Amino acid sequence: MKYNHAGLRNNKPEILFFVINSYKRSLINETGIENMAKAGNLILIGIFSLLLFPYCNNQKQQPAPEPEESKMVSSEESISHMQAEPGFEIKLVASEPLISTPIAISFDRKGRIWVLEMNGYMPDTLGTGEEKPSGKVVILEDKNNDGLADERKVFLDSLRLPRAFCLIENGILVAEPPYLWYYDIVNDKPGKKILVDDQYADKGNVEHQPNGLVRALDNWIYSAKCDKRFRKQGDRWLTERTHFRGQWGISQDNYGRLFYNDNSTNLLGDYFSPGLGAYNKNQKRVAGYLEKIVPDNRVYPAHATTGVNRGYEPGVLNDSQRLVNFTAACGPVIYRGALFGSAYDQNAFVAEPAGNLVKRNILNAEGYNIKGTQAYQGREFLASTDERFRPVNLFNGPDGALYVVDMYRGIIQHKTYITSYLKKEIKKRELTEPVSCGRIYRVIPKGKAVGSKEMPVNAAALVNLLGDPNGWIRDKAQQMLVDGKSKEAIPALRQVLEAKENPLKVIHAFWTLEGLDALETTEVLSFLNDTSRVIRLQGLSVIPSVIGPSSYRQYAAALERMLLDNDSLAAPYIAFVCQSIRPFDNAYADKLINSIVSSHADNRYVSAAVISNWQGREEAIGKQMPVLASDTSSAINNQLKQVLTDIVNIRKNNDQAALKKKFPEGAVIFSATCQTCHGADGNGIASLAPPLNKSEWVNGDKQNLISIVLYGLTGPVEVDGHVYKAPEITAHMPGIVNTKEFSDADIAQLLSYVRKCWQNNAGKITEQEITAVRTKLKGRERPFTMEELRKK
Repeated sequence: MKYNHAGLRNNKPEILFFVINSYKRSLINETGIENMAKAGNLILIGIFSLLLFPYCNNQKQQPAPEPEESKMVSSEESISHMQAEPGFEIKLVASEPLISTPIAISFDRKGRIWVLEMNGYMPDTLGTGEEKPSGKVVILEDKNNDGLADERKVFLDSLRLPRAFCLIENGILVAEPPYLWYYDIVNDKPGKKILVDDQYADKGNVEHQPNGLVRALDNWIYSAKCDKRFRKQGDRWLTERTHFRGQWGISQDNYGRLFYNDNSTNLLGDYFSPGLGAYNKNQKRVAGYLEKIVPDNRVYPAHATTGVNRGYEPGVLNDSQRLVNFTAACGPVIYRGALFGSAYDQNAFVAEPAGNLVKRNILNAEGYNIKGTQAYQGREFLASTDERFRPVNLFNGPDGALYVVDMYRGIIQHKTYITSYLKKEIKKRELTEPVSCGRIYRVIPKGKAVGSKEMPVNAAALVNLLGDPNGWIRDKAQQMLVDGKSKEAIPALRQVLEAKENPLKVIHAFWTLEGLDALETTEVLSFLNDTSRVIRLQGLSVIPSVIGPSSYRQYAAALERMLLDNDSLAAPYIAFVCQSIRPFDNAYADKLINSIVSSHADNRYVSAAVISNWQGREEAIGKQMPVLASDTSSAINNQLKQVLTDIVNIRKNNDQAALKKKFPEGAVIFSATCQTCHGADGNGIASLAPPLNKSEWVNGDKQNLISIVLYGLTGPVEVDGHVYKAPEITAHMPGIVNTKEFSDADIAQLLSYVRKCWQNNAGKITEQEITAVRTKLKGRERPFTMEELRKK
């Protein structure tokens, strides 16, 4: 038993009682009642020890024991270090030398695993050689069906830090910053190469660039850390604006809603379908998107985790040197495999590589809201005492298993933000080498037979699989029918819509018809009139995709009828899709919107959906608001006022083009490093960071700003009278004092640019001023707090 002397100092009577009873229980349990005499002697020793506490408390408190040196171990031994939820077991699927530094996987119809390898990531704490073209896409196959991959085939190589990929039609999308490429697949080799987007990942460092590329229920491809969605239409690629989501990893539930997170947040997500509501560029936040799904960020590692980037900060580690809250949350997945049982259906699993664990969350939907709680307190679904176990992505598999992608390495933090504290930890425990390992595991219930699955190519069989209990199978069947342009499946798909025996099968058949450009207006109208809420909402979600000159009147009339039913749960969807009616009948769209406002003016979700229709008309409508919604404190009035304020502020901004010419390096660094959290407009991003625009920390004392950028800022921060703290923003801003990426001249340009950007109008910062602060604070490791800076 360990005691915290500092904690005992003011609780001697209670502690004495505790020690006495602890000694008594220990000896009675071990040797029986006959040893009470010995217990009595030890009680006296315990009392004597307590008498020494005043002396002990005056001595320097001893640090907690150092964690043991972290050695690389085989995959079999690493599994022995894992603690899974009772009833589950971990099975190895692949490991080095078959794979190296895996970050994402995907299964093809044959059940083969395609793996994305980011081999160049952080070869050492300086990131030496990170830009070398060493990344790969490889295909793993289990030839003898024993559950272990035994053949590796390189599909693509010479990639620079590839981030994400997605199998679609007879090809593959690959994100290689800054580009998004599409390659035809010809006999497992790359064919024609097509550029889909030359700016897919042109902003942010490795930790803050788009990724994910998940094919959603609505047949569009979505990403984390990105506001674009993609769709292949014949030989063309469509690109549309969508909501900006998450940081690393993205997943969908059974109804096509998206879930994601950032490093400090367990789980974020959408209440509504992903293709709706991103119409108004002046609207910074649309309620119902980027919602905090699981507010509890506590984690429970299985061992001391001192090797986290800010392990020196109070509150990051507990008394046993274990991580307290998420610091590298990533790779979330909504489990839809059916293998685990109904209690696990649509649970959210989240990876935490810094804590060497995988968390399980239980989600519940009520009305619009989806809220979740951690499945356990004090333990995790999966936790390892192997510090090199780095789960960075989680996936559903065709066999119903939960797949864990393990980078298996010592260094997980990128060079831009790595602290000197972590560098010392890495050096002390020799965490740099090796950097060529990697493992893939499957988690399954004990005793369940799990085999490889191969999808059929027959259209009728694929239609039948749209009702499979396993969500991966349903998704893949839909994708294969759409990718194969399987028009012969249309009659069978329509029969599924009519039968309506299996709601999930009906939903997939519905969106498969949409993907085949075969969904008829009568079928959508039938969905809108269905007694099932989930069916009605799918019908509403598809309207923007299928509406046209010959059908818009029918859809508009159906929406009006739904409004008369006063269905408040459908109201946000109706408001969103009014945008689709506007090109055909602007007056009718306004009529519907006005009707929604009169009935739901104080509903924050409906209000946000309404405002998403008003880009370019906000000021004119603002003058009409006393008639539309007379209550000036209503949700729609408050939200519109915020949008109008943002519009006015943008007009007041300084000339961005001129500033970029004056501070070119500063502008580049801002867009690559700062913009991803603080926003291109400098007004901050919800759940990430506070505003820089009009911030007293930017415009005020130069030394304070330099100190923050070099050493970071932790805890609440007040900007323009508002105190920002977690979960509104991430609790920590990392410093860049230890990176070799930026010189003092670069940092001076960055800060000079920021101090003149938007509506800021502060003085220039010089290289000499950066160097002076760096010299003055040499040796400092911890970030600053707001209170500390104010005392300077």
